[in-house]
Amino acid sequence: MSKATDKRIEKNSNESEFVLRLKAIVETAIDGIITIDENGIVGTMNPAAAQMFGYSEDEVIGQNIKMLMPPPYRGEHDGYMHRYKETGHAKIIGIGREVSGRKKNGDVFPLRLAVSESWIGDTRIFTGIIHDLTEVKAAEEEIFRLNQELEQKVAERTEKLAEVVNQLLKTNQQLQSEIQERKAAEQALLQAQDELKKSLEKERDLNELKSRFVSMASHEFRTPLSTILSSVALISRYQEKDQQPQRDKHIERIKSSVQNLTGILNDFLSLSKLEEGKVLCQPETFVMQEFCSEVLDEVKSLLKNGQQLSHHSPPEAMEVFLDKRHLKNILFNLLSNAIKYSEEDKIIECTLESSDDAVLIRVKDEGIGIPKEDQPYLFTRFFRAHNAINIQGTGLGLNIVKRYVEMMQGKISYQSSLGKGSIFLVQLPSRME
Repeated sequence: MSKATDKRIEKNSNESEFVLRLKAIVETAIDGIITIDENGIVGTMNPAAAQMFGYSEDEVIGQNIKMLMPPPYRGEHDGYMHRYKETGHAKIIGIGREVSGRKKNGDVFPLRLAVSESWIGDTRIFTGIIHDLTEVKAAEEEIFRLNQELEQKVAERTEKLAEVVNQLLKTNQQLQSEIQERKAAEQALLQAQDELKKSLEKERDLNELKSRFVSMASHEFRTPLSTILSSVALISRYQEKDQQPQRDKHIERIKSSVQNLTGILNDFLSLSKLEEGKVLCQPETFVMQEFCSEVLDEVKSLLKNGQQLSHHSPPEAMEVFLDKRHLKNILFNLLSNAIKYSEEDKIIECTLESSDDAVLIRVKDEGIGIPKEDQPYLFTRFFRAHNAINIQGTGLGLNIVKRYVEMMQGKISYQSSLGKGSIFLVQLPSRME
């Protein structure tokens, strides 16, 4: 088989993998995604959009998109498409706006619509991303109603408060005889307040954890999705043969963004399974040197310009009985972190050692290091060091690594100097009990 054939096979394989990943993202997106041709005929519709409008995908695909529009949008759509093809003047394309949609049962609901235009060969398609605003509008109305009720209650309670204050002034003289009882009550109240304070602190910690999760997930998902959307839109502009480098550049950006999304989803799934106790150890016998070489080969694709992977291990085979999947997650995470937090032209070292029925894995980098004040929180969920805020990540990796290490009866430790790099040492038994 020729080298050219090998390259075509590899390219087709990569493109197939990319298409599957992109399809998975579209199929699981919480917002509706619909594509139409230049005549307004629906080509694709993801499950979120079908559920939003109350149709099955088969009922909509092949039909004119205006079936999902209430008057007056329904009657204006064909004319709008015709004028756009004739003049190129767009009212919605490339501009998000609020419109109304019509469900199968005839209900009309508010939505936000963002439409982009792209070309596949000689075929022009329009992609609409739809977000249901029903709950948002209902919430706005509810807030308005509650505000009105609150203003009325404030006025009523202010009046009642004035009455209560007058009554208190009259009865205050009668309370002198109850001072001792009140002191005892105050002591009990202080004790209750202390217990309440502890409960509130726990609740605050939980809310902070939730807030950090929402903030992180929102940012980490939005960034790669925005990159994918912008690159897809830009690719359609490079139609000439000599513009292939520009197309390749955006294709690589899309691939990288999809890989980032996959990594984030894997972290969330791993954490969810660990929290639910669904992760079990399934040890098997394998040779550490061979296993390590496989992981290193996968990690090489993440290397930055000039970075090098240095691997050292004993010449004699290190046969172990461990969970291969968990160990791969541990080593891949530590190596990818070393690459991510190191600059170009740096060396990342991976060393294997065996000692007293134990296996030692040492990963060293010459990266940015971990600030001393952040080190106590390094394995905390969603924690990001101050000097790593602008580097993409979920803050879950090391927390998951530590859990996997402990599940395999091992220990993890580290040394780090700010601006000089970090060393992570994982110690595992050669054979799990």
